[in-house]
Amino acid sequence: MTKTPLLEFTDKGIYCKKGKFYIDPWLPVDDAVITHAHADHSYAGHKHYLAHHLSREVMKYRLGDINLQTIEYGETVNKNGVQITMYPAGHVIGSAQIRVESQGEIWVVSGDYKVEDDGVCAPFEPVRCHHFISECTFGMPVYKWAPQSQLFETMNNWWRYNVEHNLATVVVGYSLGKAQRILQNLDLSIGKVYTHGVIENTNEALRRNGIILNPTERITPESNKEEVRKGIIIAPPSSVGTPWMRKFQPYSFGYCSGWMALRGAKRRRAADRGFVLSDHADWDGLISAIDATGCEKVYLTHGYTASFARYLSGIGFDAHEVHTLYGNDEETPPILPEGEGSIGEPDSKSIESLPLGVVGGVI
Repeated sequence: MTKTPLLEFTDKGIYCKKGKFYIDPWLPVDDAVITHAHADHSYAGHKHYLAHHLSREVMKYRLGDINLQTIEYGETVNKNGVQITMYPAGHVIGSAQIRVESQGEIWVVSGDYKVEDDGVCAPFEPVRCHHFISECTFGMPVYKWAPQSQLFETMNNWWRYNVEHNLATVVVGYSLGKAQRILQNLDLSIGKVYTHGVIENTNEALRRNGIILNPTERITPESNKEEVRKGIIIAPPSSVGTPWMRKFQPYSFGYCSGWMALRGAKRRRAADRGFVLSDHADWDGLISAIDATGCEKVYLTHGYTASFARYLSGIGFDAHEVHTLYGNDEETPPILPEGEGSIGEPDSKSIESLPLGVVGGVI
């Protein structure tokens, strides 16, 4: 008789039948274990939530008065004989990998993750397991991130240049994750940091949770526009091209996303500068993270799932593509003209052309 796996993929999300709970379900369930507070993993409507304690205030800000239990990294909760433990995912503040164990069978649901220590959230920790459920948002060799320090040196020099040339500086990044990385790596000797309301609401939620962030000032109708223009403005993607942003003209506008690695992406975002900054693992990071688990099987939930599964299979992993509703929030692929690269056709050699057996080889 075939043994029923501890976790299974259903039309509601990742389900543990024995423990009677779901992980990051996208339809209402009784018991939901949440990897992190991004909207494609943390949905409204569940009866009970379990998450890391640093996700508490952001989840309440986004989802309202929910029945939420929180735990620390390394802390274990038992649900119907199934042990649940959270480990850092390195994605955003409060993000966690969910380790699930019963009768010696171990699964790890990573949610979203990155392996570079950004100095803002708890750094990614590999967790040994039999089955690893992984994203592959940037699972193509064209995606290779430069060191964070190098990127922010470029960003600060750009800001300094704009101030010297009487240009306002607007940098766009997602409200949970990128906004805090940007904030914590700005050179505040250049000027003050001003925030769009959506960014500041998230910052305030994190501060209520005990997170110490650099000073920011919310932009309101009463804000002195000329003073704001002397600083740097952190804004969400939804503000691009709106009257709110246009009131700071003349400005230089920078967009932060892993998709800025694609030729044409900056132009499609109408940005003056494209900063290749992502809270997801790049090609090398994905392969190293998967390898470090020692897993027998890996399941790919969102991103370049089909091609990445073929590549992993070719270098010795038992890899499988699964279909979920994740990946429709923080890193939305740009819509590019034909011939300029897209989510399916990056401006690089195809993954299938990589020499099999070269783990992490980048063309």
